[in-house]
Amino acid sequence: MTGTRNIHKLLSVAIGVAIGAGGTVLLVRCGANGTPGTAGDHGAREGMAIPGESDPPAEASGEREVLYWRAPMDPNYTSDRPGKSPMGMDLVPVYADDATTDGGIRVSRSFLQNFAVRTARVHRGNLPVSIRTVGILAHNEERVVSVQTKYEGWIERASVNNVGETVERGDVLFEIYSPQLVTTQREFLGAMEYVGRLRDGGAYAQAIERAQSLLEAARERLLYWDMTEGQIDALAESGSVTRTVTVFAPATGFIVDKIGDSMEGMKLSPGMTVLKIADHSTLWAETEFYEDDLRHVRERQAVVVDADAFPGREWSGRILFFRPAVNPQTRTLTAFVEVANPDLRLRPMMYVNVAVRTTGAADVVMAPAEAVLHSGTRTVVIVAKGGGVFEPREVMLGVESEGMVEIASGIAEGETVVVSSQFLIDSEANLRAAISQVLGGAEEGDSPRAGDSAAADAHRHHH
Repeated sequence: MTGTRNIHKLLSVAIGVAIGAGGTVLLVRCGANGTPGTAGDHGAREGMAIPGESDPPAEASGEREVLYWRAPMDPNYTSDRPGKSPMGMDLVPVYADDATTDGGIRVSRSFLQNFAVRTARVHRGNLPVSIRTVGILAHNEERVVSVQTKYEGWIERASVNNVGETVERGDVLFEIYSPQLVTTQREFLGAMEYVGRLRDGGAYAQAIERAQSLLEAARERLLYWDMTEGQIDALAESGSVTRTVTVFAPATGFIVDKIGDSMEGMKLSPGMTVLKIADHSTLWAETEFYEDDLRHVRERQAVVVDADAFPGREWSGRILFFRPAVNPQTRTLTAFVEVANPDLRLRPMMYVNVAVRTTGAADVVMAPAEAVLHSGTRTVVIVAKGGGVFEPREVMLGVESEGMVEIASGIAEGETVVVSSQFLIDSEANLRAAISQVLGGAEEGDSPRAGDSAAADAHRHHH
C-alpha cells in the first residue's frame, strides 16, 4: 500500500513536470485505487462502460509492456486502463518499447495521418529581411518657401486668395503700398538725376564717383526689399515713382498657408509671413520603425512606397534621417523618408506603406518559422529522424523574415523538422520522459525521496 501511494505521488509530480516542459495542458486525476487517470475518466465511467474497472492484469511473460492508453485523436487524453475516449473511440496502448533513446519518441502512423503532420527540410541560403511599415505624407520642409515683407505696408490687390492654388515662379501674388518703398524709390531717382547733372556739367571725377556710390546704395536698398532687377530698371527708365509695388512668387508649388481670410486691405509688418508655397514634387513620409528593425535600416537607404489610393503604383524614396530618441510609449523610432512625386499624385496627409528590403543574413541554415516552439526562454524544434521517430531539439535563433528563420545552432543543414502539430509531439515526448523517469525511480525504491529525485531529473532533462 505504501509503494502504491508513493508511485501515485511520483506520477503526479512527473505529469506536472511534463506539462511545464511541453507547454500543453494535460489534466491527470487518480482512480480510487491510487493509479493515475485522466480528468476524462470520471465522465467516461459515468457515460460508458469501461472494461477492467479493477487494476489491469500484469503483462504475460514475453508480451509488450503497456505504459498507458491514449485517445487516437487526442494524445493529451490518457488513461491507465483501456476504454473509450470522449469521442467514443477505443483508446490505443502506448508500449514501453516505443520509447527511443536521446529524448526521441516514436509516433504511430495513424497519429501522423490524423493530425496531418507536415515536415520541411532545413537548408542553407541567403535570408533577406523585408520590413514593412506605414507612414503619413507631409510637405518637404526643405522645399517650403515663406513669402514675407521686410517693410511695413498695405496689400491693395491680391492675385492669390485661396490655400491649394498653384503658382509658378514669377507669378504675381499681390500689390503692396509701402511709404518706405516710395521714399526709397525717390532717393534712387534723385541719386540717378544727380549723377547725370554732374556728368553733364563736367564735374571732377571724384565727385561723380561719390554720386555714383549714392546711386548704387539706393539701388541695393530696393533689391534688399525684394524689388526685382526688372522693376528697378523699369523705375529708372520711366523716371517716376510707382505708388504700389508688385510682389512675385519666389518658387513654384501649392499655396499651403496664408495670413487671414482676406488679404486685400491687410496691413503687413516687417517679417510677417503672408503666404507659404510648398513644392510637392518631393514629399516626406513620417514613418515608425520598431526597435528590433533598427539594425537593418540606416540613413540614405532606398525604400519603396505605395498607397492604397493608387493600387499597383509604387514610388521610390530614401531614408533621410531619424529622430534622436525612441518613443517610450510605442517603442518605435521615427524616420523621415523622402518620396519622389514627379506627377504630383501623392498628397500631404495621405497614408502610405513603406517597404525596406535589406540583405539580412547570407549563407545561413534556415527553417520555416512555424517549426519553432517558444516556451519561456527556450526555443525548440521537432526533428523528424525517420521511421516515425521524432526528437525535440533546443535551438538558437537568428534573423527572421518572410516566414523563415535563421537557426544559429541546434540543427544542421539537411535535417527535417515538423512544421505542423509539433506541439503535440513535444508534449508527448515530455510526458513519456517524465513517466519513464518516475517508473525507474519507483523500481529502485518506493520512497518519496526517490520519486522526487526522478521528477527533478525529468525537470532538468526538459529545461
